[in-house]
Amino acid sequence: MNPAPIWFERKFDFTFPVEQHPNLCARLRGTPARLEEIVRGADGDVLVRKPRENDKWSAQEHAGHLADLEPLWMARVDDYLKEASELTVADLTNRKTSEAQHNLRPIEEILAEFRSARSRLASRVENIDPAIFARAALHPRLKTPMRLVDHLYFVAEHDDHHLAYIWGLIKAG
Repeated sequence: MNPAPIWFERKFDFTFPVEQHPNLCARLRGTPARLEEIVRGADGDVLVRKPRENDKWSAQEHAGHLADLEPLWMARVDDYLKEASELTVADLTNRKTSEAQHNLRPIEEILAEFRSARSRLASRVENIDPAIFARAALHPRLKTPMRLVDHLYFVAEHDDHHLAYIWGLIKAG
């Protein structure tokens, strides 16, 4: 398996027009269906197998991680609405995912939880005044101003990062 680039080493270019927000909303709304498609038909043992090379997360734990981060993404949308100067800080240790024991849960439960949470996030951002998508706040890790539209791009890229890992882990069997 070719691993995806390390997330914390990613660089982002937030110079695209704010008018991209409808495209990003559609991309975010589509992530649960893409995740479901990737795991559909995968053997349960493959979903919970940890990769040998680094003992990181299994495919199922990556899926659980997507659901685990939905409260952070929603909190950051709230930060924009409240005109906060800095976005809510993420737990960079991913403690919630590490302690969640996602491998002991049915994959259907994880998928339903993610779909429900993502639906709430997508509905929230789809109903925001378009002028707010240009509002900026400091991203605490990247130390750069990030518009709401940039935040949506960041979330979509994070989704794709984990979908690529999940796909690779399942493909490797």
